[in-house]
Amino acid sequence: MPPVRLPADAELARDALAAPLFSRAVRLARWTTPGTPVGAGGELLSEELKAAVTHLGLDGAEDGGAFAADAWNFAVDTGLVEITETDGESDGDATGQAPAAIGTAAPGEDLAVLTDGGPADVLEIWSAGVDAVLADAATPTFEELLGDLGGLDEAISPDGEIDPDAIDLDALAWDQEEAAGQLDAALGSLYLFAVTDEAGQAASMVPLPMVAAASIIPEDMDELSAEALDELSTAVLRLDGQFRALAGTGLLEYQPVDDSVLEEAESADSGDHEDALDLDDEEDLARYGMARLTPLGLYGVRRRMLEAGLDAPVIGELADRDGEALLAVLPYRPEAAAREEAELWLAGREPLAAARDLLAAARGTDPAGPGRRLGCQLVLSLLGAPAEAALREVLDDAELGGLARVWLVERGADDVPPPGEEMIFWLTIDTLAAQLGTVDEAEHSPELRELVTDLAGQHSEFFERAWRTDHPATADVLEAVGRLHPDKRLAKRARKAAFKSRSGT
Repeated sequence: MPPVRLPADAELARDALAAPLFSRAVRLARWTTPGTPVGAGGELLSEELKAAVTHLGLDGAEDGGAFAADAWNFAVDTGLVEITETDGESDGDATGQAPAAIGTAAPGEDLAVLTDGGPADVLEIWSAGVDAVLADAATPTFEELLGDLGGLDEAISPDGEIDPDAIDLDALAWDQEEAAGQLDAALGSLYLFAVTDEAGQAASMVPLPMVAAASIIPEDMDELSAEALDELSTAVLRLDGQFRALAGTGLLEYQPVDDSVLEEAESADSGDHEDALDLDDEEDLARYGMARLTPLGLYGVRRRMLEAGLDAPVIGELADRDGEALLAVLPYRPEAAAREEAELWLAGREPLAAARDLLAAARGTDPAGPGRRLGCQLVLSLLGAPAEAALREVLDDAELGGLARVWLVERGADDVPPPGEEMIFWLTIDTLAAQLGTVDEAEHSPELRELVTDLAGQHSEFFERAWRTDHPATADVLEAVGRLHPDKRLAKRARKAAFKSRSGT
């Protein structure tokens, strides 16, 4: 994944504690007294739930009971509230009217962590709660599953109870892992939209159809079929419910699907989605919901990516590493992110020592060597006169002498010895090898084509001389020039030179 900018843990922890769900969960945990009765699933009983609604100041809210129940579940899932089961079970009280408690609740040990622990501890608790909300959001209700089958009416008995014998359980083909993966894919799309948005942390709101399409529509599908539109509309409505549940965690900002869309979905016949959803109409897309990850959401999604084994770097994570670690990844970062990473790495370092560390790390004839030297040039470009001595120390180095001369000349240094022909061609081949090794040739061929054209055009007999260059990437570079050079005659000469380089004749 592209690198992401994240606030400090302290700021993220404050955001987590301010999120509605976490904030209410903490208030309920502190409100709970040891011995508070709960039901079979650890839920608050009727009277206690009413008291919780009042305590949270939600008496006037239309969904006050649901908000309080969600906050209680968050408190239980995170350990802010601990549940203790009691012996025996009961379906009701002595009159058979109300469910009786089969457990008790008390403030959990993790509640003290919020005051005694650090930001990382707060984020750990918040993350546990988010994981639980995500799991619940990806799990359809029994009624939703039956509704998909069209068998809910037959399964409901006259007294309103669901009759398991009337349900074809084999038809309830639902995969928890797949459903969770689809939700993670949608969040991953939002993450990618955010880290590639020039606005940075304040990324633009993304229409829900775009989020869904990035996860389920093949990239090579030029025009959406009726079936694809139907699948997309279904996915959008599913994400709407899931994102509504996630908004309270502070993970994302969400503008829900407009009521007019929900009404259309209820009344539309199969196949009518093509008229209801126009992917080219920005105003129409906005009716289908808009979302973006918050900085806290970027942290949370990145954390899940790391747990899944994905490489999701964060800008600044290399600041305490040595030059070798920095140059191993810097060439593969977008230009703006690479520069910011370099600035953070240099901050607090003595320029001369930093330059020596970078130059030592840049050496090597391995395939990654050209990329390291490219990254080295980027970081050195941020240093001034105090680093000059380090560059002069490598003027006679076959691998570093060329870039050292460029650095010194660009800063108007005196007494810079001119490079020999071998050094000029070596640096040229090295520069091309670095570019070819750090960008996708298919995606960036115009830029690469311009680069190879400019470099090859600087010397009338470039190919005749270039193939003799004692650089391990010479043949590969000349072959690439043969693929990319717009002049067919020169491209042929490049391929011929590549053959000479490999054969040594």
